[in-house]
Amino acid sequence: MIKSKSFLSLTCLLKETRRPLSAKLEPIKMSYTSYESAADDGRKPPIIIMHGLFGCKSNWNSLSKTLHNMTHRKVITVDARNHGDSPHTLEQSYQLMAEDVKFLMEDLGVKKASLIGHSMGGRTMMYLAVIYPELVESLIPVDISPINSKEVSDIQSVIDVLRGVNLEVNGPISKVRKLADEHMKSSIESPVLRQFLLTNLIEVNQKYKWRINLESININFKNNLAVFPPIESTYDGQTYFIGGGDSVFLKPADHEAIKQIFPSVKFDYIPGAGHWLHAEKPHEFLKLVTQFLATV
Repeated sequence: MIKSKSFLSLTCLLKETRRPLSAKLEPIKMSYTSYESAADDGRKPPIIIMHGLFGCKSNWNSLSKTLHNMTHRKVITVDARNHGDSPHTLEQSYQLMAEDVKFLMEDLGVKKASLIGHSMGGRTMMYLAVIYPELVESLIPVDISPINSKEVSDIQSVIDVLRGVNLEVNGPISKVRKLADEHMKSSIESPVLRQFLLTNLIEVNQKYKWRINLESININFKNNLAVFPPIESTYDGQTYFIGGGDSVFLKPADHEAIKQIFPSVKFDYIPGAGHWLHAEKPHEFLKLVTQFLATV
């Protein structure tokens, strides 16, 4: 059984920008999808998954169904703020997104969960595990590190390219996507990445918009998303970093520094996979994840 919950209509999401109280980390109600069945093992905590920057929960639809069937655990995928069907806000940071996940767990009555996060979602789940370790059974960051790097900062160039796309175009959405793809080609060589980014281009009331809150992401990227927040404690629970063998976002050179934050950590890399390793090598990815979850 698949249950979805969106708290605002898409039209409202594209128009609404809401500012939390400045002195308070005010969480938002994230849109989520729950994969569950009567055969689930109620003794095991659910699995909560957060996508990366520019992604959404539907990117994980097929993987989540399979993961649910393989583990007999409830699997919950979420849309981070300013992504997918979740509310748009002026602020975005790992502190806020961790509070969003905590708020969802409280709302659903989930006392503890295994957390999986890709890229931006991985850093969110890392921060949540360090700040609220009592909520976390285990942690799986996917192709991302808490150690700040030039490669993460370079994502600003992708944001700049998206902001330069002309959406004031008459014609079907296929035409707009083709023109947007042509615009991005000179800066983004990978056709796979361009097509992934273009999944955020949508039509609302006969106008074309980005589903993501691109302006908020741009404002917050340098200081809040490109850098992992300073922390003074550790997460001592079972942690499993999975990286793409061809990616640059989880460097073997950073393993020792990562162990200072996550002492009970292990690392694995999937050969031939890049940053979106879960999409490129789903069978290999699921094998590693299910084997790890069976041990915690």
